[in-house]
Amino acid sequence: MDDIVKQALAKWPHVPDCYGWLGLDARGRWYLRDDAVQAAGPFPQSRGSLLQHEKLIEFIHRNYEHDPHGQWFFQNGPQKVYVELECTPWVWRIEPDLSLVAHTGARTIATGCLQDECGRVYLGSALGVGLVHTLDMEAVADAVEKGIWSPQAVSSTDLPQQYGFVVSPKVRSTLV
Repeated sequence: MDDIVKQALAKWPHVPDCYGWLGLDARGRWYLRDDAVQAAGPFPQSRGSLLQHEKLIEFIHRNYEHDPHGQWFFQNGPQKVYVELECTPWVWRIEPDLSLVAHTGARTIATGCLQDECGRVYLGSALGVGLVHTLDMEAVADAVEKGIWSPQAVSSTDLPQQYGFVVSPKVRSTLV
């Protein structure tokens, strides 16, 4: 977490959390979702505006975390901006050595391979479970063919419970 964010947290410890305003799609892209977008429907059906400001995206990546309930957020100064997930909290790109690079730039290695009912592939890691980026499916196929990874069947609807993450903190906030 950035030092400036830590300082803001110390200075303003009771800023209300923000829900519904930020979404992460299945390709690791961020979307801003204003009131009108949120009123038009849940993420990802109603995405919002694609973030393209490089420095803002880097700031989000450095301050992307999860709470004890498995809700992912971006710590924006003193305010937690909870993230609506299209799929999983991580989107993996696969390096030639089969190591993983998250949409945030975090690096890790795969500890397990899953495939859902739609053919989407997920990899577990020390950071958690993430969806493999569509551009890297050839690398997955090669690793499976070589016997390096052996996909286990999983239901996409079971992933959040099994791997401890919340797809929609906004929905959860209304239930608690």
